[in-house]
Amino acid sequence: MPKYYRPTTRADALAALAEGGAGARPLVGGTDLLVGLRHHTLEPDLLVDLKAVTDLPEPIAVDDEGMRFGATCTLGELVEHPVVREWYPALVEAALTVGSVAIRNRASLVANSCNASPAADTAPPLLVHGARVTIASLDGDRTAALDDFFLGPRRTLCGPGELVTRIELPRPAPGSGAAFRRLTRRRGVDLATVSVAAGVGPDGALVLGMGAVGPRPLRAEVPGPVDLDDEASLAPALDRLLAAATPISDVRGSREYRLATLRVLTTRAVRTAASRRNPREMAS
Repeated sequence: MPKYYRPTTRADALAALAEGGAGARPLVGGTDLLVGLRHHTLEPDLLVDLKAVTDLPEPIAVDDEGMRFGATCTLGELVEHPVVREWYPALVEAALTVGSVAIRNRASLVANSCNASPAADTAPPLLVHGARVTIASLDGDRTAALDDFFLGPRRTLCGPGELVTRIELPRPAPGSGAAFRRLTRRRGVDLATVSVAAGVGPDGALVLGMGAVGPRPLRAEVPGPVDLDDEASLAPALDRLLAAATPISDVRGSREYRLATLRVLTTRAVRTAASRRNPREMAS
């Protein structure tokens, strides 16, 4: 069994993570970590429990520029926040697909990204909204776009001795809209076979976040205007957006099935996102 440490300050937490190096893992909700320990797919030497740390960023902060989610923000808190529901409906839709209410009340938004699963449910909408992460270490803080943060399956820019303390989202542009769609074998208890979040800008530009169709969550965009009511305009835009997808065949679905499903879900997500735009805010 690993050693367990429960610091009360960020400095102590970072010092413990630095001393433990690659053998140390931070613990917040533990919904993935504890499963990995039970099945011996994860065998850290040290667990650094962050739940008693008093000087981490607050779970949710909002201002005119956007929102910030601290390391201890749970998916349950996220889906109940009125500003999140208004500004980021695709993120709420994605968070609601994660497990049960009990799981969402423990699972951390930040940790869901730090696990770097190619099928992470909240990654596609975070990518659509241009999320940035803050990575802390004893040497100071640095920030990175979430799209750059993901390096591969279970691999991120957050290295040994480092800790992601915050995810930031800019406020959506007036006249934009977003939506999330997901397919699994069994609702709520399985990894996504395919997931996609779509954003439609006020000028008709499109951006996608895709899950379970590559070695990491993927982001793609095409500039506007794209006429969503004209198949001759929409079809080539979708071709460009989906060109980045490189799914594999596994127990959840074949490569061909994933590609076909991805296009169907993307079309639905784009149309739903477009329907959520406020016509009075859209660019003329």
